[in-house]
Amino acid sequence: MESINRTQELQDRVRAAFNDKTMLEIVGGNSKRFYGNANTHKTEIIETRIHQGIISYEPSELVITARAGTPLKEIENLLAENNQMLPFEPPHFSEHATLGGAIATGLSGSRRPFTGSARDFVLGTKIITGKGEIMSFGGQVMKNVAGYDVSRLMVGALGTLGLLLEISIKVLPRPQAEVTQCIAMSQQEALVTMQQLNQSSLPLSALAYEGEKLYVRLSGASSAVSSAQKKVAGETLVHAENYWQQVNEQTHPFFESDSSLWRLSVPYVSNVNLNEKSFIDWAGALYWIHSDKDAEEIQQHAIEQGGAATLFRTHQVKTPNDIQERFPPLQAKIKQLQVNLKMRFDPYGILNFGRLYSDL
Repeated sequence: MESINRTQELQDRVRAAFNDKTMLEIVGGNSKRFYGNANTHKTEIIETRIHQGIISYEPSELVITARAGTPLKEIENLLAENNQMLPFEPPHFSEHATLGGAIATGLSGSRRPFTGSARDFVLGTKIITGKGEIMSFGGQVMKNVAGYDVSRLMVGALGTLGLLLEISIKVLPRPQAEVTQCIAMSQQEALVTMQQLNQSSLPLSALAYEGEKLYVRLSGASSAVSSAQKKVAGETLVHAENYWQQVNEQTHPFFESDSSLWRLSVPYVSNVNLNEKSFIDWAGALYWIHSDKDAEEIQQHAIEQGGAATLFRTHQVKTPNDIQERFPPLQAKIKQLQVNLKMRFDPYGILNFGRLYSDL
């Protein structure tokens, strides 16, 4: 009964905002508020933490459904009790992180190239649109998708298309064994080695390079991991789980800087060269760099590499008249699709307006 009341409370807030044309800022655990464009509009905060709890969990079916305000920690602890996990390793950035925030931002950890992204594991969602309507998409099984899977539009939309109420997620068993090997080599050698390893049949779950070392994480059956470990060679990293957690949560020393943090997603064969120190993840497809260079220069370099650049964190305060877009510019056709979706789900632009792009 309480969950029904909470749903009604959130729906009433959105309906009132729709009628009054009041902009709302959706806040969950407030752990990723730094991500996306800064709020430059007068808004009222609507919190999703009041709407929490696990609705259903079938370990044998590898599916969990929970309300958006449910703490990520609670979900991960329950999965761990059943020797299962969220395959995309969502970063928390705070002990208050929620499932809704993880899906709204769509961020994935180092396991992403080998198991899939957050979007790949969303089976269904229930949302409140900008008109105050409750809509459900998808379901709780992979085959419950006919046509375009609208539920996955919510992943990475930063709440601009709807306030998430419930999310169904596909989960996976935790690997029987996991080990990380580290090998000293130059960046160029590492890029070549990562490409070779990525084309192998080894049970990889992470490939990263920093500090003149290549880090190779192997996960799977004990026999497979043991055999792969001998082929990879290098030194076995002690407390490897802590290392990958530091990378995922950006508590690793690399991320300590007063300069802006950029995230460059590029093809595997790229060699990003902005004369900045970098942390390479995703088998060479993701570069983290600290730089205060002009945004256009960084974004243009990423485009030339066949990728895109996102301003992930910045210490620079911008005024409403000096907006700095955090995400890469959209091509005209893609931009029109974004506009059409926004008009369909949130015609008056009351939900997190400007968070993804300043005019959406």
